[in-house]
Amino acid sequence: MMIGEQIKQYWQEQLTEQREEPNANWVLNKKSIHEKRGNKVPRMTGKGKLFRSYQVDEDKTKVEYNLAVTFFIKQGKRFYHEEEEHVHRALFHGNQLVEDEEVKMVQSEKAVPTIEPLAKHADRNTRFEYDRHAAVQYAERWWNDYNPEYKQFDVDCTNFVSQCLRAGGAPMRGAPNKGEGWWYQSNSWSYSWAVAHSLRWYLSGSNQGLEGKEVEDPTELLPGDVICYDFEGDGRWDHNTIVVEKDGDGMPLVNAHTDNSRHRYWSYEDSRAWTSDCKYKLFRIGD
Repeated sequence: MMIGEQIKQYWQEQLTEQREEPNANWVLNKKSIHEKRGNKVPRMTGKGKLFRSYQVDEDKTKVEYNLAVTFFIKQGKRFYHEEEEHVHRALFHGNQLVEDEEVKMVQSEKAVPTIEPLAKHADRNTRFEYDRHAAVQYAERWWNDYNPEYKQFDVDCTNFVSQCLRAGGAPMRGAPNKGEGWWYQSNSWSYSWAVAHSLRWYLSGSNQGLEGKEVEDPTELLPGDVICYDFEGDGRWDHNTIVVEKDGDGMPLVNAHTDNSRHRYWSYEDSRAWTSDCKYKLFRIGD
């Protein structure tokens, strides 16, 4: 049996067998969390794309592939689609699949970069009109793809959110100082453009141009707003998403990169990185 067919059969067995452990893989984990929330997941469809293969030794081969799954969510009388992509690595011994694991993307920065939201000489009265529709359109167009006009990062969540904000008209400022402002220019960018921790603090500290107004209740967020995540509650902010839709209860659905996601429930409890100590910052943009 060909490699692709074996991986397909593996996932068919994973998702159709009666399994006692809903956390056996990220697909079943997401389905279980939706059901605990009161939703139903009547159908899931998926497709895989092989993109790398290499020999480990004479008898062993590793194959990396992208697994994209669409979840059909029934929330009361309302239906919507949630989509998510993960990179997996499969190990073959001879021609037999013996192991499959999800590949985790890890932020490479050892130290958290500092940022300055506002230069001392800057005009504090700078305003801009935020085009939420344009930001959401961009988030929908590029949620599982990469705009060639920008660099693609291994951990790409903040770069993606910054691109969405820029598409909505957010003004850039601070170049060429990487520790000041929020900007992207040729092959350089500010820390706040691409590092989750830095963007979180820039949004709360900026008082001109791009800035964020903190809200307490996720139902207050609108499409085009931003959510920041400190998964372990340790003070280091790990992830950012952009709101693109609201569910039937008025809760945000978000798009994101790294594990490319579309219309994902805002709280991210289905993420392997999430812990019960997770902290959130909810930012209204442009108001």
